[in-house]
Amino acid sequence: MPLTGKTIVVTGAASGIGAATAALVKSQGATVIAVDRNKPSETYDRFEQVDLMDKAAIDDLIARLIPLKIDGLANIAGLPPTRPAADVVAVNLVALKHLTLSLVDSMADGASIVNLASLAGFGWENEVPKILASEGLDFDGVAAFCDANDITKENSYFFAKQALVAWTIANRWTWRDRGIRMNAVSPGPVDTPILGDFLETLGERAEEDMRIMDRPGNADDIAPVVAFLLSDAAGWLRGANLPVDGGMKSHILANESGLEKGE
Repeated sequence: MPLTGKTIVVTGAASGIGAATAALVKSQGATVIAVDRNKPSETYDRFEQVDLMDKAAIDDLIARLIPLKIDGLANIAGLPPTRPAADVVAVNLVALKHLTLSLVDSMADGASIVNLASLAGFGWENEVPKILASEGLDFDGVAAFCDANDITKENSYFFAKQALVAWTIANRWTWRDRGIRMNAVSPGPVDTPILGDFLETLGERAEEDMRIMDRPGNADDIAPVVAFLLSDAAGWLRGANLPVDGGMKSHILANESGLEKGE
């Protein structure tokens, strides 16, 4: 099995894509450490109940994980766009980066970090000044950062995912000397417990996307791609952002470039 002998941490393991990923990597032979605010319905090798809004709780988690020399970290936990802007940026970007950077020195050589980004991260190139301004952002400064950079409830999820894609790309070779790689997966609309939040936030835009797509994705469409990136088979993928979106990114690019041939 492709993940036999590996210890993998999966955040957001109690539901949605996180639950599907944790179950899949377990079936592929990994020792799974499930991290979530809620207890998963599946039984894993270890469960860490942590609220990623709480920096002290994250630091306690980090202290417990450092001795394990983990082989993989799947950063899947996140808040939907219906939550306050500062909360979304804190969990989906600041907490994720803090956890990752605090663990990377203790990871096993050859480890893999997989960030769950989103199709919402499309167009990150247009937000580079704000993304650069967010570097080094800590929990205490999130609200002020959002106010200063016009990051609102309506666009906070987009910004957090754009910054996450950019961070993944920027760290393509950061830990190359130890064989540690970072990649991202960008799902399109996925039928998870927070799909309704996206439809509520995006309104007509979401309705148009859903009309174009043959169906929304599901967690089992995404989990195998995350598991692949966690495996040694993805050893030469570095800084990649894989769209798993039923063709939506290609559709956008085709329209923008004049390649569209019709529905």
